[in-house]
Amino acid sequence: MTDNEQQQQGGAEFAIQKIYTKDISFETPNSPNVFKQQWQPQINVDLNTNGSTLEEGIYEVVLSLTVTAKLEDKTAFLVEVQQAGIFTIKGMNENDLPVMLGSFCPNILFPYAREAVSDLVTKGGFPQLLLAPVNFDALFAQHQEKIRQRSTH
Repeated sequence: MTDNEQQQQGGAEFAIQKIYTKDISFETPNSPNVFKQQWQPQINVDLNTNGSTLEEGIYEVVLSLTVTAKLEDKTAFLVEVQQAGIFTIKGMNENDLPVMLGSFCPNILFPYAREAVSDLVTKGGFPQLLLAPVNFDALFAQHQEKIRQRSTH
């Protein structure tokens, strides 16, 4: 079935147009002294997603990851990655679009962001850091529930 046939029959259309790194940063503010300490870091991962309309049916989704490793009270490293994608999303009902932008697309972007973080940490002289998978469906559901609670109060 061609894309035109699918659209004429009212089917949904999804396509990845481009995946790219929008912004990237790596800092080791306490080097080289941090390399003298035993490596038992406290790792903190902050995650955020943002979707915006570029034109009708075309969206940019940006997955922002900030990873901070601390040894006691000193920052060993700070990594910030904004992994982005441009997606064609057409023929979806109003209720499905937020799920696509807030969960489905970030699931596609996360492996790229995880690889960028791992590469930067390793190139920075630290042991490899492999971030655990993220359940974007659950995070999206929690976010929607918070919005519902705010609107009822």
